[in-house]
Amino acid sequence: MEILIKAAQLILSLSILVVLHELGHFIPAKLFKTRVEKFYLFFDPWFSLFKKQKGETEYGIGWLPLGGYVKISGMIDESMDKEQMAKPPQPWEFRSKPAWQRLIIMLGGVTVNALLGILIYICILAYWGEEYLPTKNLKYGIACDSTALKMGLKSGDKILFVDHKEVENFAKIPAEILFNEAQSVTVERAGETLDIPVPAGFAGALIKSQGSFISPRQTIEVEEVNPGSAAAKAGLTKGDVIIGVDSSETRYFDEFRAALQAHKNQQITVRLLRAEAETSVIVDVPKEGLIGFTLKDYSNYLETKKIDYSFLEAIPAGTSKAIHTFDDYIKQFKLIFSPETGAYKSLGGFITMGKIFSPVWDWERFWNLTAFLSIILAVMNLLPIPALDGGHVLFLLWEVITRRKPNEKFMEYAQTAGMILLLALLLFANGNDIFRLFQ
Repeated sequence: MEILIKAAQLILSLSILVVLHELGHFIPAKLFKTRVEKFYLFFDPWFSLFKKQKGETEYGIGWLPLGGYVKISGMIDESMDKEQMAKPPQPWEFRSKPAWQRLIIMLGGVTVNALLGILIYICILAYWGEEYLPTKNLKYGIACDSTALKMGLKSGDKILFVDHKEVENFAKIPAEILFNEAQSVTVERAGETLDIPVPAGFAGALIKSQGSFISPRQTIEVEEVNPGSAAAKAGLTKGDVIIGVDSSETRYFDEFRAALQAHKNQQITVRLLRAEAETSVIVDVPKEGLIGFTLKDYSNYLETKKIDYSFLEAIPAGTSKAIHTFDDYIKQFKLIFSPETGAYKSLGGFITMGKIFSPVWDWERFWNLTAFLSIILAVMNLLPIPALDGGHVLFLLWEVITRRKPNEKFMEYAQTAGMILLLALLLFANGNDIFRLFQ
C-alpha cells in the first residue's frame, strides 16, 4: 500500500509540473499566432490513452510517463518531423517567427517552473509556516553513522559551528559541509570544545551516506510495535523505554541498534522502564538485526522552532527559500561531474524520486517536494543540451547575436545527439535504481 501511495504522489506531482511547463510554451506560442499541433501529458509512441481534437490542437494523454510535450509547427523537436521541415515555411510556423518571439516561447517552460516553485513555497509558508529543529536544541547531541565516525565525530557530540559559523537549522548541516566545502566542525564533547577537521575528498563519502550521516540522538521510547515481529513476540508495548541490553546500558537508540547488530541470531535480555517500573523481556534477534518497532518521534521531547507567516511575510521568505533551493541544486552539478566524489553513482531515477514522498498522504510534504521538483525541472531544462529547452535557447541566442540561423540539417543532427544523450542519462539513472534495489 505504501508503494502505491508514493507512486500516486509522484505521478500527481510530475503531472502538475509537466502540464504547467508545457503551458509555458503553449501560451506564448498561441499569443504569437504559432500553430500548436499537439499538447500531451506523457509521451504517446504508437498510441495514446486519450486524445481530443479542439481547433488546430490535439490534446491527449500518452501511455509512457516520462514527461510531456507540445508539438509546435515548424520546429525541430523530439517529433523529428522532417517532412514538414522540408516544405516552404508558413506564416503560422515557429521557424517563421522573429527570433525574440521564438526565444520567449522556448523560455516559457522554465519560467513557469521557476515561478511555480516560488509560488508553492510562498503558499506553504503562509498556510503551514515553517518548523525545524534548531542545532542548539539537540539535548542528547548527535547520533553518527560510520561515515561521521571516520571523520572523527562521536555519538553524543553537540555541534556548535561549521567552519566557525553557527548553523541554526540542524537539517542543513550536511549541506553546509557538502556544498560550501567546510574545513572543520566544532563540537562540544564531555565539556570540552573540539575542532574536528573535515578530511580532503570527504564529499564523496558524505554523498554515499545518503542522508544518514548525522541525526538527532534519541532515547528509546517505543511508539508502535509491528504485529508478528520479534518485539511483539517478546511483549514490548507502546510507551516502553529501553534502558539496557543484558548487562550493558543502552540509553540511546544508536547504542541499542549497535547491540542488536552484534547479537544477530541470538537471544538477549532487554531491560526497560514500563510505567516507571524497571522490568525485562527476552528477545530473539533475527538475522537482520531488527526486532520490529518504531520510535517515538524526537519532536515529542526535543524542542523544535515554529515560524508562522502572514501571506505578505511569506512572499519574501518563500522567494528566498526557492533561491536557496536553486543555488544548492546548481552546486550539486559540480559534485556530480567531479570524478573524485563519485557522486554520479548516487544519481537515481523514478524509484529514487518515489522514495522521497511520504508513505502516507501528507499534503505539506507533497507540496514541498513538488516545489523542489519544479526548481529541479527548471534547472535541468536550462542545460545547454540539444533536445532540452536550454539547447534551443543556446541556438536562438547565437542567432540573435550573429543574425544568422543555424543550418537546419545541423539542428536535426544536434537534436538527435541530444535525445541520445538524454536517453543514456535516463537509462543510467534508472539503472542505478535497479542496481541498488537488487543490492
